[in-house]
Amino acid sequence: MKKASNMQEILILLGVGLVAGVFSGLVGIGGGLIIVPALVYFLGFTQHAAQGSTLFMFLFPIGILGVFNYWQAGHVDWKTALIIASTFIIGAFFGSKIAISLDKQTVQRIFGVVMLLLSIKMIWGK
Repeated sequence: MKKASNMQEILILLGVGLVAGVFSGLVGIGGGLIIVPALVYFLGFTQHAAQGSTLFMFLFPIGILGVFNYWQAGHVDWKTALIIASTFIIGAFFGSKIAISLDKQTVQRIFGVVMLLLSIKMIWGK
């Protein structure tokens, strides 16, 4: 896998944060289901580094003790987590607006499709 340039990496991270935020607001998912696979598949992170960096993004509201453990093991990329968090907030706002405007069944179907596609990719993808 070719290493992204610094600017490409920042743009990818901003996009990941935005998409994860939209899905978080839309169907209540985003952190682990969007960001972790994106860091692994688009930026070549190890699973541990992706999980540690994503957990850092949630540090203050829910994950401070988990982040501490990942950080001690050397699996937190602070820059990555901060960049993603900057657009995750915006995405979550707009995703929640979209979800509120949709009927319950449509939101459930979107959630199911996202879960299915990500599961298939994680199980059988490269």
